[in-house]
Amino acid sequence: MAEINPESLPEEKAPVNFIHQIIQEDIKNNKNNGRVHTRFPPEPNGYLHIGHAKSICLNFGTAAKFGGKCNLRFDDTNPVKEDTEYVDSIMEDVRWLGFNWDGLYYASDYFDTLYEYAKKLIIKKLAYVCDLSQEEMSLQRGTVTKPGTDSPYRNRTVEENLDLFRRMRAGEFPEGARVLRAKIDMAHANMLMRDPILYRIIHAEHHNTGDKWCIYPMYDFAHGQCDSIEGITHSICTLEFEVHRPLYDWFIEKLEIFAPQQIEFARLNLSYTVMSKRKLLQLVNEGHVNGWDDPRMPTISGLRRRGFTPESIRRFADVIGVAKRDQVIDVSLLEFCLREDLNKKADRLMAVLNPVKLIIDNYPEGQVEYLDAVINPEDPEKGFRKVPFSKELFIEKEDFMIDPPGKFFRLKPGGEVRLKYAYIIKCESFLQDPVTGEVTEIHCTYEPDTRSGMPNSNKKVKGTLHWAAVSNSVKSEVRLYDRLFVKETPEDVEEGQDFKVNLNPDSLKVVTAYCEPAISQYKPGDKVQFERMGYFCVDQDSTETNLVINRTTTLKDNWAKIAGKE
Repeated sequence: MAEINPESLPEEKAPVNFIHQIIQEDIKNNKNNGRVHTRFPPEPNGYLHIGHAKSICLNFGTAAKFGGKCNLRFDDTNPVKEDTEYVDSIMEDVRWLGFNWDGLYYASDYFDTLYEYAKKLIIKKLAYVCDLSQEEMSLQRGTVTKPGTDSPYRNRTVEENLDLFRRMRAGEFPEGARVLRAKIDMAHANMLMRDPILYRIIHAEHHNTGDKWCIYPMYDFAHGQCDSIEGITHSICTLEFEVHRPLYDWFIEKLEIFAPQQIEFARLNLSYTVMSKRKLLQLVNEGHVNGWDDPRMPTISGLRRRGFTPESIRRFADVIGVAKRDQVIDVSLLEFCLREDLNKKADRLMAVLNPVKLIIDNYPEGQVEYLDAVINPEDPEKGFRKVPFSKELFIEKEDFMIDPPGKFFRLKPGGEVRLKYAYIIKCESFLQDPVTGEVTEIHCTYEPDTRSGMPNSNKKVKGTLHWAAVSNSVKSEVRLYDRLFVKETPEDVEEGQDFKVNLNPDSLKVVTAYCEPAISQYKPGDKVQFERMGYFCVDQDSTETNLVINRTTTLKDNWAKIAGKE
């Protein structure tokens, strides 16, 4: 686990960025005439997650830092897995994070050019059509310690290869019948250099090109050439592509085209989270979550729906910086960045999530007072809101105990507390369910001259409780989201087990809450702080008759205590 103490972070200071150091040196040496051009190249086969957010911030942020450009390019070379739904969601996520692309492209925009590049390699005797099946190629590829075996089709003539490749494009052959392979070295120490596949046959409709093509380039063949076509100077990608770099450079060199520089950085791994698109899709398809934008998901759309802000995610990306080796970042750092941001922005309200009725016996029957309450102490210009106060209130059940332990400063029999923005009250009696023993009603008295702001309001009591007036509150459905997994590394399982054994059974609890009336003015996506309870966000499922609110995060990191870190 990468140990970064949020409390010790200097304001707006990010770790040293080795990629920026490389670019600064390139500019100093006038490489590419001092030009900086990056790109973010997702495959549209799923929704983006927090790991992609780091890459988005890095690529777009780098371009901005050096006065350069950044493209958004969809790596759409596999029509079977890709869809316009994912294209649209990716564009929305990039915009939401606060970035705009200088060019919007698709790898499929370059299919004609890539096809000509492939023919050029055939003519240079650097590519050939192979009839081996996938299984046969795997057997002939060898191992790390054993060289591979040449394909029997490796020495076909240029004319035969060109003819077969044209016929592949024309749709004469079924899927799996033939592929185009690079002719490199079947004994190469890097297994990826052992005559890799450049093109395969796929008879499927493509989201962008329709049925124009039935052969599609592999990622390793398309990626570097697309970078070259767009004039990308710095091709920034995650560490797993380091082993692909020799192949990236080989294609560029043999095709004699513009050469971008590939630079690798460590991908983001987050505790209590899985980042594999395949596993996230599994969670969606098997119903463990309610879609890609479920607020428990690490997808950008899920984080957005939960109530995360783009500023908090960008801040998080700055704080963790870029590394040269893989590491796991504690999710509490992401939550810390979120709390820092929401503390400045979120309006304060009161809401009771686990209510018990409290009656002030000596308060005038039928009277309603409207008390002044600060909207946001971090933003005094927002002023005050009016909160209705009356004889019957709701408080949290856990704020009252019949026989409390020593340092319990909330309400107890004979004890006094202050009601936030209101009066000091004293518990006189309580009622219990005769069967369960659960407290069903609390009776108190109040001191009329102790209302906040009055001369006697400075009377000291140790506890202050939030509340909601019974007759003037808004009933709401509150979804209490928590971490999706109970284990820091969900994929760390015993042999034969599935990562889903570590799913948190309590990752979602739904309660009926009572909120002060001001909640009605907020619309889906708006964030608030329920005082003493945490940060919350109005959900898109809300209707005129049913307000739905998501818990974004608690006020403090409760998991640190659970894990024994405090």
